[in-house]
Amino acid sequence: MSESKAGQRDETAKPRRRQARGERRIQQLLDAAASVFCRAGYTSASTNAIAREAGVSPGTLYQFFPNKEAIAVELGERLTRQMQETHGVVFTPENATLPLDELLDTVLDPMIEFNCANPAFLTLLHSADTPGNFLEEHAAVHDSIRDRISDLIGLRNPALSTERRTHIATMSFGLFKAGLTLILDHEGAEREVYIAELKTALYGYLAPTLGTGRTSARL
Repeated sequence: MSESKAGQRDETAKPRRRQARGERRIQQLLDAAASVFCRAGYTSASTNAIAREAGVSPGTLYQFFPNKEAIAVELGERLTRQMQETHGVVFTPENATLPLDELLDTVLDPMIEFNCANPAFLTLLHSADTPGNFLEEHAAVHDSIRDRISDLIGLRNPALSTERRTHIATMSFGLFKAGLTLILDHEGAEREVYIAELKTALYGYLAPTLGTGRTSARL
């Protein structure tokens, strides 16, 4: 191989390596930010604390993010995408036909697991000064999830009006979020107790309208 071709190959490889290293550093900083936000709260968190948590200098952090707000926006966007991917696989016509207890397990378990694994998501959501970009994007995702729940309800009981489905979906999602707060406030066996209690509450609320057995939802 000629010297010029070898040099060209090296030049094309270096940016890819630099990009990969940069992405790893960004993820390192975002993971550190998530820990700091959960521990100190978003308002009290600082870029210096995030850099210290990541084991890098503040100067290194500023190479990737100009301020705390930019970190929160990037972290929020990544978590929102991950949440959409998690929820997107559970609201399916096939799942709508499951017995109600299995349907609740199938839908709720991934949603609970995501929030337990990413407590920074709710920390950002509940902070008064979280950047608006994240809050606006989350509001849109919230509406999308409610609509998917409404569609699932409609598949199990096509006789329900659109308005009635929306009311049931909104109430179900509200019950989930209230239960999720208790779930995240506990760990171990106590957390499992509250997960079971949330499913019991939703089962009791939905059973009279959606039935309890396997259905022949319209696929």
